Amino acid sequence: MIRDLNAKIVRTLLLAAAAIILLLGFLVCADVIGRSIFSTPLKGTPEMVSMSIVIICFLLAGYAVQSGGMIYTDAVTGLFGNRGLAFGQLMSAVLGILFFGLIVWGSVEPTLHAIASGEYEGEGALRVPAWPARSIVFIGSALVVFSYAMIGISAAARLVSGRAEADTRPQIHI
Repeated sequence: MIRDLNAKIVRTLLLAAAAIILLLGFLVCADVIGRSIFSTPLKGTPEMVSMSIVIICFLLAGYAVQSGGMIYTDAVTGLFGNRGLAFGQLMSAVLGILFFGLIVWGSVEPTLHAIASGEYEGEGALRVPAWPARSIVFIGSALVVFSYAMIGISAAARLVSGRAEADTRPQIHI
């Protein structure tokens, strides 16, 4: 049940990232057209693009982990059998939890500060609020930690039992 909820959240974030990418494409095209034809670029495009890239990356991080799209190769782990594969996945999960856990820990204070102070990026005509990007970094990293925890629990169970599953890579179906 928890794994299904996590998969639904990841799918929702994947769709949100796709929508942002689509809108970002229109924004950049409008900026280029305005710059080349009318000699008037859209104000704030660089700020919105830079914030959007960060948001897109962290919206897609949970999907990358659950779909097995993070760095994964079975060229080496396949040589060690079921327990070797489970051990490799367990170590990968532990390292992923540590790395993204540090991002979660390091992003709590900046996120709260951005929300409380109304922090903005950019100058002049368009100032982009910083709290959406900071919040997505926090939420996306927390989701990745949770995903790695689920993978680690599954790998630890396989390591103890020695049994293999049909496909041991994490899967998410859209």
